[in-house]
Amino acid sequence: MNRHPFRKNAAGPGSGVGAVVVGGDYQGLGIVRSLGRYGVPVTVLDDERSISRVSRYVTGHERVPELRDAGETVRILIDACKRLGLHGAVLYPTREETVAAIAANREELSEYYKLPTPAWQAVQPAWDKRETYQRAERLGIPIPRCWFPESFADLDQIDLSSPVILKPAIKENFFYETRAKAWRVDTRAELEAVYRKAVDIVGEAEIIVQELIPGGGDRQFGYCAFFKDGEAVAEMTVRRLRQHPSDFGRASTFVETIDLPELAKHSLTFLRDIGYYGLVELEYKQDERDGQYKLLDVNARTWGYHSLGYTAGADFPYLVYRDQLGLPVTECRARAGVRWLRLATDLPNAALDIKAGKLKVWPYLKTFRGVQTEAVFSLRDPLPGLYEVALLPYLFFKRGL
Repeated sequence: MNRHPFRKNAAGPGSGVGAVVVGGDYQGLGIVRSLGRYGVPVTVLDDERSISRVSRYVTGHERVPELRDAGETVRILIDACKRLGLHGAVLYPTREETVAAIAANREELSEYYKLPTPAWQAVQPAWDKRETYQRAERLGIPIPRCWFPESFADLDQIDLSSPVILKPAIKENFFYETRAKAWRVDTRAELEAVYRKAVDIVGEAEIIVQELIPGGGDRQFGYCAFFKDGEAVAEMTVRRLRQHPSDFGRASTFVETIDLPELAKHSLTFLRDIGYYGLVELEYKQDERDGQYKLLDVNARTWGYHSLGYTAGADFPYLVYRDQLGLPVTECRARAGVRWLRLATDLPNAALDIKAGKLKVWPYLKTFRGVQTEAVFSLRDPLPGLYEVALLPYLFFKRGL
């Protein structure tokens, strides 16, 4: 275990003010590299084996026992601050449950860290998907048709003339139990069966049934921003061409920046309404039946492919760092046509789709042309890529990659 306090004389614009990244997978690695390029000292805290720990840009790393329980997370963060000399560092969470823990305990944690995570009032509408969809509908933002059954008897009200999905309102407990984001349902019998399974995991109050929007990766989109004072200081719009798994992806595997102003319009409306501050990703899917871009999810944190922003001209984690230190931040927009890939999940997922006849080999390989950013592999920082290869069996059995 490597424990190092921040180097107070580290080079960089923050005069030695460091950062703490909570979660050291490829998403956390992107934050580490974003800040490390500017000489910002970075410490990584993780409860899993972390590829970020071997990055050339990491100042210190510590394996902690638990980051799923909110109370334990707060205790660990405060303890680490005191022991490792992290006072005043900018704190970057990478998981939904860590965001929620920080937001709910913001007043206490602000005595130890600089917090780009907004208050709970702004996080809650993203954390609870019931609130996400109900608020979006009030604001006139298109969403898939949704039902919120509170008991088994309410299932009779759900229209099954076309496929639906069953998913949790708060996804963390469901995901850690099932490794799935949602379950597809085609018949009444299937709905009743998966509803019973879901109730055993998350309870009746946290279940959402939603119409399944047809279409593949060519209809999946994302709007990403550093949002402050009612405006997007930095923004990036993408087509999320492939994801893992292919049906209800937990994470994007192949992404390309595009120009699509309509997503900004809906996204800014939502973020202004909740008084948001910080980094955020809103996920959409275009419904081929009516052409509308329908809101699927709001992630109140960095997202998996955020490192695409650095190559495309919007270095999101570093912009937040500057803002937290009161330094000037120049407005920017990511340029279109830049591609990002996470090979460790994209390749095996593609192999399954090719075997199932959903994807052809040559069109798939052609998409690799012009990929400017790989999620992990980097010639300037090669060790995390090598370490991930060694960790692939662990990552698969721990969380399905």
